[in-house]
Amino acid sequence: METSTSNTYDLTKDELVQKAIAQMDQHFAGGPQWDQRQRLALLCRMVYAAGHDSGMSGQITVRGPNQNTYYTQQFGVGMDETTASNLLLVDDDLNVLEGEGMANAANRFHIWIYKQKPDVNCIVHTHPFHVVALSTLEVPLEVTCMDSAVLYDNCAFLPHWPGIPVGNEEGELIANALGDKKAILLAHHGQLVATDSMDEAYVLAHHMERTARLQLIAMASGTIKPIDPKLGREARDWILTPKRSKRTFEYYARKVLAADPHCIA
Repeated sequence: METSTSNTYDLTKDELVQKAIAQMDQHFAGGPQWDQRQRLALLCRMVYAAGHDSGMSGQITVRGPNQNTYYTQQFGVGMDETTASNLLLVDDDLNVLEGEGMANAANRFHIWIYKQKPDVNCIVHTHPFHVVALSTLEVPLEVTCMDSAVLYDNCAFLPHWPGIPVGNEEGELIANALGDKKAILLAHHGQLVATDSMDEAYVLAHHMERTARLQLIAMASGTIKPIDPKLGREARDWILTPKRSKRTFEYYARKVLAADPHCIA
């Protein structure tokens, strides 16, 4: 049981924020010890469950154990079929180093992002229904509520479609368009998030689809009103912390494991 000598009714907002952060530091230690393959298998299942299924379209990658190596799904295996044991380890020419089969050829543009952004460790590229619907309007993602604040001033926009992303030209284009953001809406295509952890990658990918759906509904109902930029950034930084992202990942992982505990085998 926690005890306190201070009356929280007398604390400022900043003091309450710091108090909550200290509590998270105290309580959010440890957690499941999944290895890289297991976490990626869980991420694939979680993204699928969040509405990102589009057949063989979309790829998820994470940096491998050695420089210029990456884990990814086997092409022809759906995200909902992915397990730790059927993942591939590939090099930056997409040669398979471990596993059977081949990687999706579109993984090539992931490599360009990894080369340009050494702090990126995980990329999720998918074609979820509402994101793709919004992308056909050639308008940026609008972040105008608390739930989607993780994407506030954090989502770039590529306003034209370069065609299938299997060439080096497409890799350079998408990597450059991403800029300093962690997410991007690709016109007539889909979405991509590039982050330093699988935890954060899931949080952003989950909210990309949810935010696109909210935007389409709001646009059909009236004029979307913007939020105060200062408050948008404050909410983003409050929600998008490593410990909170880790707990969010673990919550959705538990749902996946309840449905299929063998996916991490």
